Amino acid sequence: MRNKKAKVNEWQQKFANSKQKKSTKPKLAAKTKLHPRNIHNGPYDLGKLVKAVPELSDYLTTNVRGEQTVKFADPQAVLLLNKALLLTHYNLDFWDIPEGFLCPPIPGRADYIHYLADLLAGSNFGNTPKAKVLDIGVGANCVYPIIGTQAYDWSFVGSEVNPKAATSAKTIVARNPRLEGKVEIKVQPNAKDLLYGIIDHNTKLDAVMCNPPFHASREAAQEGTKRKLTNLNQKQAKEAVLNFGGQSDELWCEGGERRFISDLIRESKKFAENCFWYTTLVSKASNLKALQDNLDYNKAAEVRTIAMSQGNKSSRILAWTFLDAEQKKAWQKERWSTDKKQ
Repeated sequence: MRNKKAKVNEWQQKFANSKQKKSTKPKLAAKTKLHPRNIHNGPYDLGKLVKAVPELSDYLTTNVRGEQTVKFADPQAVLLLNKALLLTHYNLDFWDIPEGFLCPPIPGRADYIHYLADLLAGSNFGNTPKAKVLDIGVGANCVYPIIGTQAYDWSFVGSEVNPKAATSAKTIVARNPRLEGKVEIKVQPNAKDLLYGIIDHNTKLDAVMCNPPFHASREAAQEGTKRKLTNLNQKQAKEAVLNFGGQSDELWCEGGERRFISDLIRESKKFAENCFWYTTLVSKASNLKALQDNLDYNKAAEVRTIAMSQGNKSSRILAWTFLDAEQKKAWQKERWSTDKKQ
């Protein structure tokens, strides 16, 4: 176990220091405000990424500053870029997703993992525990478990309401020996449930994480995509071509993210003693006050909001726990102060 911990610490140190290394190659503009431990701080090494996924070379272009970059408005370019990032930086042998499913931006997903690690460490005397995490809506891409297992040696349960997405995630796990035994994919039998059907009252989780559907309808999702493409192309987009892909249950749901997170808060109250930290992304700042009021109504013992940003995009993690001080101490002693398998 000591050797395994040493390996994890070496991995963390390697990526914490990577942003300090200088390169003689022409650089793209640095992505700013990512977590300090995020390996994706700074410009992409496109030569290295193309070596991992040669097809990516067909989707490179030159921007107005004369720098080589990726055609981010092209869905295939985004897919290949993220595939190259995963294969290059996260020790994967295989990664792919079915056509039309969400292909998330890896740097932002890594940020959530690193900030979650900080949250757990802050509850454990500054030491990041070997955590067991539930990823609600793991998706066909299985990205959060990939990053979390490789960065912190965590174990994951990934829930998914879409059977095809679940099959894809299971394939990714099965074809990567480093993920086997660390990631379990479960199909959510009831689309209206988030925790029920996945965990029971004997389950112990150190954290729950979630990236909820952002929009309240398909039409709202399409309008949001048009705005994003207009910004990328610097001209008015007439059609909503999803450059990051996405199915209905990945991009929108009835009531949007406020309704989704409110349902998660309601269910989390029923499993108050089964998880130390419940967390979720909140994309719309305007939803935050209502969600915080909801948590207050449900008597959460502690609520935190963690700011995140990537370039001009701002987001936040909403985190809450129902454990009181004595319950937290007992959790630390029973789960985090030993090398027991979670």
